[in-house]
Amino acid sequence: MSESRTEDRVTFERLKEECTAAIWAGELERAREIIERALSWAREKGEPRLVDAAVCARAGIEIDLGRGEAELSHLRQILLKNSDPSNCWLAAYSLSRYYELTKNYKKSLFYARIHCDRAELLGRRDWRASSHNQLGNALLAESFVEEASKEYEKALELISEEPGLRLALIQLNLGYCRVLQKCYREGCGLLYSCLEILRPLGAHGFQVMARLDLCFAHLETGRYRLAQREGLAALELAQRTAQAEGVKNALYLLGEAANLRGDTATARAYFCRLQEEFFPGSTYLPGFLLAVDVRKLVNLHA
Repeated sequence: MSESRTEDRVTFERLKEECTAAIWAGELERAREIIERALSWAREKGEPRLVDAAVCARAGIEIDLGRGEAELSHLRQILLKNSDPSNCWLAAYSLSRYYELTKNYKKSLFYARIHCDRAELLGRRDWRASSHNQLGNALLAESFVEEASKEYEKALELISEEPGLRLALIQLNLGYCRVLQKCYREGCGLLYSCLEILRPLGAHGFQVMARLDLCFAHLETGRYRLAQREGLAALELAQRTAQAEGVKNALYLLGEAANLRGDTATARAYFCRLQEEFFPGSTYLPGFLLAVDVRKLVNLHA
């Protein structure tokens, strides 16, 4: 390889590293601007493999920003072209993430199995961990709790890095599974460990899910005041980070916590807000929720 081409690739890798750092810091718009520079560089230098790598990275960012539909055809082309194993992994992973976020869980599971197979062939521990975690997400969304738990366990075994966001998210997912499996002590331990990592990172958006999972766990074990505390924290964070799904789930769980405490008036107030903000035509909903076990209606990870 020529010295010039080597320098080109060093520049591209530096931009990719800057992009990754911005993603982990939650600066997605900045990450997108950086990867666009990397993509322009790769196109200018005539590097098809690097172009595909940058397209996959851009697609992943767009998906996390909630506007990834336009990227799907590019990802499928890269996957079908099958010219580079790493880019195929990236494409399949992003496709699985897109369909998870848009709640098409069967398609998410389909692509998750593809990128999991690719990760095993590539042998990278970090990619294998991410793949098993994502496969677990798709399985859990389809209510295959035991199978999902096994994938999260594999992901946790593969993590060899210092505590960071990746480890926290795997602990979050496995912790929720353990709660569903009625292993409450282990589940809460994993969820609190997750929060200990997330708080110093300032990852407020990710803390919403951990707080909701803890709220649910405390409801399951009859600790209703602890459930209320975690639910209120989740609601405040969800409102601050504009997470509509987080707000909705917090209102479900806070209403249930109040109802189980015997505070019907407060429970009705939460359920009325839920109905008004998310189901405006369903005026029967508050009364219905007061009469049923709300915990059986909510899948916090789907």
